[in-house]
Amino acid sequence: MLTIKPLRPSRWSDLEAIFNAKGCSVARGCWCMYYRRSGPRPPPPPGTTLAQANRLDFKALVDAGEFTGLIAYRGRTPVGWLALGPREVYAKLRRSPVRKPVDDEPVWSIICFVVPGEFRGQGVARALLDGAIAFAKQRKVKLLEAYPVDKRGRSNDDSMWFGAKSMFDSVGFEEVARRKPGRPVVRLRPV
Repeated sequence: MLTIKPLRPSRWSDLEAIFNAKGCSVARGCWCMYYRRSGPRPPPPPGTTLAQANRLDFKALVDAGEFTGLIAYRGRTPVGWLALGPREVYAKLRRSPVRKPVDDEPVWSIICFVVPGEFRGQGVARALLDGAIAFAKQRKVKLLEAYPVDKRGRSNDDSMWFGAKSMFDSVGFEEVARRKPGRPVVRLRPV
């Protein structure tokens, strides 16, 4: 049984446990800041790596009370993460030829899933997606949007941060655009 909870400052160590787990090295470099920025990024402060700067920037958002996503728990063990928020907080989406806006409707974007290697294949991503839909209903979000992978056969785990289209299809998301083979834009009205 999995429970899904919003990331809050009191749960920061749980997010760190997920990102520091085996199989999550991409998350440790990004710290969910990649899609929040667009254009050239200033270099990190001297003596700080880009990953460390990203971690500090993301923690500042969480500490300021900004909603950034959901954590999945099995009992008290954090087992997965889903980045989710209003599309406008993800500046890189505006410039992406694949993920650029479909129209002017206000949407919340599901950006990525992070599930440590030991918990993959156990329904964690699906539980997080169900949790995102429930959260959106609760917050009266009118439209959820995601950018999953749609390829035949098994994809490399590193390319599955966006989730599989089949998972989104199974809960009623519908394709609204496809600007690149294998990379649709899908939407769901959760209310």
